[in-house]
Amino acid sequence: MIEAVNVCKSFNNHRVLNRLDLKINEGETLVIIGRSGCGKSVFLRHVIGLMRPESGQLLVDGVDIAKLSLKQLNQLRMRFGMLFQASALFDSMTVGENVGFALIEHTTLSGQAIRERVEEALQLVGLKGIQELKPSELSGGMKKRVALARAICMRPEILLYDEPTTGLDPIMADAINDLIIQLHDKLKVTSVVVTHDMVSAYKIGTRIAMMYQGQILQMGTPQEIKNTTHPVVKQFITGSAMGPITDIQFKSLGQLEEERS
Repeated sequence: MIEAVNVCKSFNNHRVLNRLDLKINEGETLVIIGRSGCGKSVFLRHVIGLMRPESGQLLVDGVDIAKLSLKQLNQLRMRFGMLFQASALFDSMTVGENVGFALIEHTTLSGQAIRERVEEALQLVGLKGIQELKPSELSGGMKKRVALARAICMRPEILLYDEPTTGLDPIMADAINDLIIQLHDKLKVTSVVVTHDMVSAYKIGTRIAMMYQGQILQMGTPQEIKNTTHPVVKQFITGSAMGPITDIQFKSLGQLEEERS
């Protein structure tokens, strides 16, 4: 359904995506893991057309989205829902207005039809009857679920999740994982999840892809990744400071005191 072919992207002469090749199958939940700054979120923004590659192709159902006009790109985006890392709710709007925002802006549905769709989306994420609340009145976990309700309100074919469990306690993180699985099963969507939460990755992923230095280093089922013998992948999934990833620097108290003086 989604395919990256030789995709490159740089910022300030730093290559973030380096000839990236990746295929995402229709109906699967692909989890992309990797260290902070390795290009995971940048890839998501390419998939939805918020960024364009310097070279290579990003294909959705065989269509190169980099070649689409703005009007065509906006039409394509209607097939996507995205959960941003910080939820990205509009503070000045109510929950109902946030969830129904895309319907108001991009459809001709009546006010009643939009209210019904908003109520349906909130029920799917377990938040019935909070339409009149403001984001400031919500907990972190509730904000995530409201943002997810907004992502599914357009009834998308593809859901993109950028660090869905970041900032949540383990119990709420597991509740979000369960919700991702339930939505995948109920809505029959293709899901792409970016995370470095291995508990989440193992639970929700159909396949897991390890991104490193702008490329996919290894891909496989959760069990295959758990049993990997690849030294870089193994170091990441076990969270060890010792291994081939060597750009980890620690300073002793003595070194810090010397720098201050």
